Amino acid sequence: STVLGSSGWRTFVTVTLPTARYGLLSAAIAVFTLTICDFGVAKVIGGQYSVLATDIYRQVIGMQNFSLGAVASVTLLLPALLSFALEHRVRSKMQEQSSTKAVPYQPKPHRLRDLLALGWCCLWALLFLALVGMAVYGSLVQFWPYNLALTLDHYAFDSNSVYGWQPFSNTLQLGFCTALIGTLLIMVLAWAQEKGRHFAWLRQLLHLLAMLSLAVPGMVLGLGYIFFFNGNPLFGSLYGTLPLMVLSCVIHYYTVGHMTALTSLKQLPKELELVAISLRIPLWKAFWRVTLPASLPALLEIFIYLFVNAMTTTSAVIFLYSSDSVLASIAVLNMEDSGDTATAAAMATLILLAAASVKLLQLLLSRALLDRTQRWRSR
Repeated sequence: STVLGSSGWRTFVTVTLPTARYGLLSAAIAVFTLTICDFGVAKVIGGQYSVLATDIYRQVIGMQNFSLGAVASVTLLLPALLSFALEHRVRSKMQEQSSTKAVPYQPKPHRLRDLLALGWCCLWALLFLALVGMAVYGSLVQFWPYNLALTLDHYAFDSNSVYGWQPFSNTLQLGFCTALIGTLLIMVLAWAQEKGRHFAWLRQLLHLLAMLSLAVPGMVLGLGYIFFFNGNPLFGSLYGTLPLMVLSCVIHYYTVGHMTALTSLKQLPKELELVAISLRIPLWKAFWRVTLPASLPALLEIFIYLFVNAMTTTSAVIFLYSSDSVLASIAVLNMEDSGDTATAAAMATLILLAAASVKLLQLLLSRALLDRTQRWRSR
């Protein structure tokens, strides 16, 4: 297009945009699925605007009408499954358009365009920081908006909250357990699917199940856990416990971690496996000594993804907690319902700080670990 003398705008409209249409549609589908399945935002700031996610919660928790809640869950599941099927179709079309001769596009510097793009990104970043900053500020003022004197009294959960510090402690346990167990499980199953040489039908079934969890809304998943575990003579003791919520979070957020692990494994040279076979090295030993260290960047990303989402989740666990296993995100919703907005903001701020601290620690550790295990990539 440049060689033929086309302008930048015409190139964007006739070449770049049509080529990127599948990526844009995939992003739109992802936003649609996450939006219709979201519970926390609609519950806190939705007011009287009713959506399916809040209606399921109201029917099950408020009215104990499990049958009508199940009907609403199926209704919520249908558009999510439809968007999932459309995304699968989009991905297959996108793969069909790929070419072995394609190279990454390298845009040339353009001062005006780059400054406008920087200003646009900074605008949205400032808006996001303003929202987060107002939440933090709201947790520090005496009584919003009438008494703006700064105080730390709202962080004294033992005295101003019926929950105390237990929800925050439970959330940290949930986050670390979900991240550790989920990362190990995802990596092992992704390796078995990608590097396995037997049971092709079983590996295809595993991939289908891994992708299906993305299409199941959290509210539907939580309601399914109620019907299966509550009153079950074999597994009923798990209901309302931390292990059940860990299982729920791992299954709910499994798909993204699975795809990340698959992408990382596909990037490893096949010669590593051939050398291991020729040296008669057991597969488990090659996995432990070669595959895991080589996939360390993906492992760290999966860990932090699972940890952050487990720290902030509300949709599925809203049906699974008990008085002893209440989470910080659930406590925030209940505090806001009872009018303790400042205390809820304080608990939400602690969730934010904990997630940011673990992310910072992950970045620091990854630098040291990557220097030791990823030198081969630069050679």
